[in-house]
Amino acid sequence: MDFGLAGRKALILGASKGLGAATARTLAQEGAQVIAAARSIDVIEGWKAALDAPLQANVSALRLDVSDTASLDAVLKPVLDAGGVDIIVLNSGGPPPGTALEITGEQWLTQFQTMAINLFHIAGLFIPGMRERKWGRIVTIASSGIEQPIPNLTLSNGIRSAVLGWSKTLASEIAADGVTVNMVLPGRILTDRLGQLDEANAKRQNKSKAEIEASAKSVIPAGRYGEPQEFANAVAFLCSDKASYITGIKLRVDGGAMKSV
Repeated sequence: MDFGLAGRKALILGASKGLGAATARTLAQEGAQVIAAARSIDVIEGWKAALDAPLQANVSALRLDVSDTASLDAVLKPVLDAGGVDIIVLNSGGPPPGTALEITGEQWLTQFQTMAINLFHIAGLFIPGMRERKWGRIVTIASSGIEQPIPNLTLSNGIRSAVLGWSKTLASEIAADGVTVNMVLPGRILTDRLGQLDEANAKRQNKSKAEIEASAKSVIPAGRYGEPQEFANAVAFLCSDKASYITGIKLRVDGGAMKSV
């Protein structure tokens, strides 16, 4: 299926590895001109070099630290001056684990700034151009924890729920301008982040990582962890022309793990 992304400009946050990198590669393969943003552009250059030569021209790396509030406008100004982007994939990565009673007020403030306020600000920089062109896609990579809180991930559960409220509200405000706003909720996707969480849970429960993995897979109807490419395919669809009448949703990519209707 032709997603109609040839020539579209896309800004992907957190694009050095994991879900962000998989999404950036997939949009490039669909013909978009991808700005892959992250703190570690050397890592981006590494996966970019592994692409077929023609696709490498579709990717440029941008050093951007979403947690560095003071630098965002200056870093993104050249992108705005060059005409902005048509697609934004908001991806802040995951905060440290912890129970509700362990998380301090300072942690809440710091992580909310990075995972919510700074994402809202970045989107706000590019939305006027999208509305003027009558075409735009904003997709936020979130977590299944906003539908069913995940034990020991208090910060993620709480902050991403706030981002959900923002996303749904924004979707209704700019839908008439041809700009869609959606969220994609990964379940247990095989990334470094998931490995770290499994290791943390193993330590907390005094179990082996293999036991944690087996327990997690046993309650996923698909019987396995997802691949980053499977997740990226869903994001690419929401970024495409084919999804022009889909806005304000949260799409699960979890192998059927979520039991609620």
